[in-house]
Amino acid sequence: MYSDFDREIGEERVEQERQAKLNAARKALKQMGTEECVDCGASISLARRQVYPSATRCLECQEMTEKEAYLR
Repeated sequence: MYSDFDREIGEERVEQERQAKLNAARKALKQMGTEECVDCGASISLARRQVYPSATRCLECQEMTEKEAYLR
């Protein structure tokens, strides 16, 4: 059985991991993306780069990447 101390340590660790993920996501959003897709080499639309400045994939390749990740 876990003590209150063990639970507190566990909760602190979960919170630290959550904060680390949030910070990584914020950093990724601030980084500049590319004008060309890293997967297919096609041009990333200006509209996509304005909405998501750190984009490194065109919309089609991003959708395929997310579908593959979802199906795993």
